[in-house]
Amino acid sequence: MKYKRILLKLSGEALMGDKQFGIDNARLDDYATQIKDLHDAGVEVAIVVGGGNIFRGVQAEDGGMDRTQGDYMGMLATMINSMALQAALEKQGVYTRLQSAIEMKEIAEPFIKRRAVRHLEKGRVVIFGAGTGNPYFTTDSAAALRAIEMEADVILKGTRVDGIYTSDPEKDPDAVKFGSLTFDEAYNKGLNVMDMTAFTLCKENDVPIIVFDMNKIGNLMKVVTGEKIGTLVTV
Repeated sequence: MKYKRILLKLSGEALMGDKQFGIDNARLDDYATQIKDLHDAGVEVAIVVGGGNIFRGVQAEDGGMDRTQGDYMGMLATMINSMALQAALEKQGVYTRLQSAIEMKEIAEPFIKRRAVRHLEKGRVVIFGAGTGNPYFTTDSAAALRAIEMEADVILKGTRVDGIYTSDPEKDPDAVKFGSLTFDEAYNKGLNVMDMTAFTLCKENDVPIIVFDMNKIGNLMKVVTGEKIGTLVTV
């Protein structure tokens, strides 16, 4: 394996599958199967899931609600997704721990770095919910922060697109895919990889990012074994 410890970032939208809202159980099971394969191969897996399939803080702001309140609602949405992923993994026999940045002691452990690292060392998949626990920070920022804290080898950003392109490949048929980029190149080209806070955290702490198509079965394992899948962003 090229990477021993990874941070997998999944968007909430990815869990929708072909639905317009909520969670597609078939897609969830596909993801759980791919994660189980990694786990069985001895890779230490930490996961951050977004909440956009259920609620986004910016939605609340658009509707006139206070941004802080909306962001906390979004954090609760990430917990729903995290619990669903935990259930899907445990159905397949994978031991998991769910840690929340907001205290919810009935359903999740509080986030404690040393405990999370120990879970990984013991072969448990650790899911981090509720983002960073702070408003005005995205789950991309949470993924970057947790990857640094866990000393992960790489952030794997699983999306429905097979890498980073010059423009949106779903809208522009002439979009060209990048095989690899530096953080500075991605920034100078104005490419939307992650939000700027997350991007800066990764650059300053030398955490590479790989953007790849998570919906293609087997891609996750290929990325971790070092195959050139998706787009690699490094310092």
